[in-house]
Amino acid sequence: MAEKTDYELKAANLLKAELKRKGVTYAGLVEKLAAIGVVDAEANIRNKLSRGKFTAAFLLQCLSAIEVDNLRL
Repeated sequence: MAEKTDYELKAANLLKAELKRKGVTYAGLVEKLAAIGVVDAEANIRNKLSRGKFTAAFLLQCLSAIEVDNLRL
C-alpha cells in the first residue's frame, strides 16, 4: 500500500480535527451529509479518512455539513 503524501495526511488530520472540535462522530457526519444531499456510508467515510484519499469537493462538503466557516492552516 502506498504511503500517504504530506498533503493527504494534512487534509485527513484537518477534517478529523474539525469533526472532533465540533463533537461530530462519523455516524453524525453521515447524517449531516445526507441533510445536504450527499449520500455516503459510514464505512466509506471511515475508509476515506483513514486512507487520506478524498477529493477537495468531499472535504468542502464535510466542512459545510458540520458548519465550519473558518479554517486555520
